[in-house]
Amino acid sequence: MQASIYLEADKEHSVLNQHPWVFAGTIAKYEGKVGIGTTVQVFNHAKQLIGRAAYSPHSQIRARMWSWDPEEPIDHAFFKRKIAAAIDHRKQWVKHTNAIRLIFGEADGLPGLVVDQYDKTLVCQFLSAGAEQWKDVLVPILASQTGCESIYERSDAAVRQREGLTSSTGVLFGPNPSSEVLVQENDIQYLVDPLYGHKTGFYIDQRDNRRLVLELAANRRVLNTFCYTGGFSLAALKGGAKEVISVDSSGDALEIAKKQTKLNQFDQNRATWHDKDAFETLKALRVANEQFDMIVLDPPKFAPSAAHLLKAIKAYKEINRTAMQMVSKGGLILTFSCSGAMDMELFEKTIFTASKEAANHQKAGDLKFRVLKRLTSGLDHPKLTCFPEGDYLKGLLLERV
Repeated sequence: MQASIYLEADKEHSVLNQHPWVFAGTIAKYEGKVGIGTTVQVFNHAKQLIGRAAYSPHSQIRARMWSWDPEEPIDHAFFKRKIAAAIDHRKQWVKHTNAIRLIFGEADGLPGLVVDQYDKTLVCQFLSAGAEQWKDVLVPILASQTGCESIYERSDAAVRQREGLTSSTGVLFGPNPSSEVLVQENDIQYLVDPLYGHKTGFYIDQRDNRRLVLELAANRRVLNTFCYTGGFSLAALKGGAKEVISVDSSGDALEIAKKQTKLNQFDQNRATWHDKDAFETLKALRVANEQFDMIVLDPPKFAPSAAHLLKAIKAYKEINRTAMQMVSKGGLILTFSCSGAMDMELFEKTIFTASKEAANHQKAGDLKFRVLKRLTSGLDHPKLTCFPEGDYLKGLLLERV
């Protein structure tokens, strides 16, 4: 008997509307032998087959939908089609860079699979039980369809634990990649470390926002907090900023940032790097009455889940309130959240509260901000209307008026 799950009548609507996650509480009955990563048939309450999914016995997301076509088998040909479609999308929409998100999980119909391309190196994350189950099929298809030289696994994200999977890293195809892969973006050269860098080595999702900084930075004094390897800092230098001060608590990341500054032949006298805590540095700069014409706030994920939201809101308010007190009249703030548990509406409310607190603290009624633009990730991070959880990166471009 093929493994099957049956949905509760009053809890099946989101799946029927093609949301890809089947939560444990929505399942009424199981049939057959279900194991980690098993492909299961998914039936509605009327016992009509609606599609197939990958089963995960340890996660509250008990199954992730592969297909809503009852006639479509989940096999080698299925994954070959899905990967080809994802790559074709990037060829159509992403130009002039060799740092690209080739596959973005649920948004490409491949739940739990993330693939980033850095020149001729692919870095993969198998973050779901289903993606892990099909790894030996997926890797040769990726190698064949991309012509890459190396495929390296970085399945070391915490979400693997919730799927009942252990951390896994290492070479999957070809030779071990370099720890310094050279990529091009916005006419800037970056060094990416696929082996030990954050996530898969680089924040590809901020490409369009780095371009925005490049376009707006001319003659501005710029502060970049949580700068990592200096993506926004290099963009500001390329755009003609008169001074860029960058802060991060990772000395190793800052060494890469300095190396990239030399690589791009930027004026090193315009760049200052501080190996310090960003929260404490923001406070110290505020106490010193420092003023900036542009401030970038791109912190790590403060709210990995809804349980962390209250603490995250406090942290977002703190850094934004402090930044607002230091930005000059007519100055800009680019502020971001990569917390999937915080949607854009809540993020905007948090920033609004921060602006009120900043004005009250300074007793300055004229401390007001205009939202110039809402910011998100690029077109290689597609969003599905039926899957709002995939829209994790959100930001605002603010102008002090």
